Amino acid sequence: MPGADAPPAPPPVRGGRARMRKDRAGYLFLLPWFIGMLFTIVPFFASLYLAFTDYNLLNAPVWIGFENFADMFRDPVLLKSLQVTFVYTFVSVPLSLAAALGVAMLLNRGIRGLPWYRAVFYLPSLLGASVAVVLLWRYVFGFDGIVNAFLGWFGIEAISWTSDPDYALTTLIILHIWTFGSPMVIFLAGLRQIPVMYYEAAAVDGASKWRRFRSITLPLLSPIIFFNLIQSLIASFQTFTQGFVMNNGGGGPANSTLFYNLYLYQQGFNQFNMGYASAMAWTLLVIIAVFTAITFFTAKYWVNYDS
Repeated sequence: MPGADAPPAPPPVRGGRARMRKDRAGYLFLLPWFIGMLFTIVPFFASLYLAFTDYNLLNAPVWIGFENFADMFRDPVLLKSLQVTFVYTFVSVPLSLAAALGVAMLLNRGIRGLPWYRAVFYLPSLLGASVAVVLLWRYVFGFDGIVNAFLGWFGIEAISWTSDPDYALTTLIILHIWTFGSPMVIFLAGLRQIPVMYYEAAAVDGASKWRRFRSITLPLLSPIIFFNLIQSLIASFQTFTQGFVMNNGGGGPANSTLFYNLYLYQQGFNQFNMGYASAMAWTLLVIIAVFTAITFFTAKYWVNYDS
């Protein structure tokens, strides 16, 4: 019969009501975000306006154009805060990610009690930016702290790590490295997704452990490394609590722990120079955007997606 070999008719398309119900459910889940956006979008654009004004929180803002941005290039303290932030970011982020990946590879070996170890290593990432942990860190590296007590066993003279400009920032970098738990958990999840047969085939071909790590683990884990790198960069540029608590909000000694966000806080809420602080905030946004864009641009050369 004619049409006997014709393909079966497609199932009838559901009406628009079912789709509308799904859309309503999606918008309902997004409702808390929309409500939160209403409380942030006004301050967001208000800070952009204030960045071009002279505003001290007491009097009405006065429009001064790009003067705040021009003053930033002539502010030696701001340049020092940028230096501190850059050193902190570009030293602590790679070391923290390396520590996270190393521990994740150890935990990926199938050791007993993995959930317990995972929780122990993850806990510092939850507490690292808290005031209590920074105060504890200040005690650990203080003149009478645990570090000096340990070094004293080897005859090394005690110093106050947090009060010495040459070492104060180093203690905060160590604190950041210690809080590698969050990227470690993500690395561990990524390692669990790499097929074991790749390693088995490479071992049969005589590849060493380092060769397997360089040729299998790193390429297949590169999307996870990329994600953790972006997250860590953004968080490091916004560091505030560690520098504020370590030296009582002053960024000392000798501005050695004066992070950019801490200096922004001092300008806005200590000196009531809110216009200048707003300009600093938008400059920080541009800095983070530039480094994020650079990371995305270079990703095509080292990030591999296994299809």
